[in-house]
Amino acid sequence: MEDNVKNEIDLGIVKISDEVVGVIAGLATTEVKGIVGMSASLVGGITQILSGKKNLSKGVKVSVGESSAAIDLYVVVEYGIRIPDVALEVQDNVRKAVESMTGLCVSAVNIHVQNVMIPKIEDSVEDIEE
Repeated sequence: MEDNVKNEIDLGIVKISDEVVGVIAGLATTEVKGIVGMSASLVGGITQILSGKKNLSKGVKVSVGESSAAIDLYVVVEYGIRIPDVALEVQDNVRKAVESMTGLCVSAVNIHVQNVMIPKIEDSVEDIEE
């Protein structure tokens, strides 16, 4: 991925790649209650299966400029959760995490709800029996 210039200082240049911002945004997203997971593209899912490595930036698309970043998140939410509330909390959490860790200004955090995860019936039956 293309490295992006963060700051020019007397000692040199600090570069932050899109992938680093993607990992930060992905972790900040999964911290929010109501987010079940991130939705990977077909290529990303195949790559993860073949490599066996967990992709921490799965479901994240980042466009980083010289001093700002726009982030698109593709998420799976839990059934029964109010989606606008979860989306707002994700936007706030991601913005705070990226700005505090990188110093970049986050211009946009776009949430794309790809799926709603319904709890399995087997889990509900076990809870009732106990």
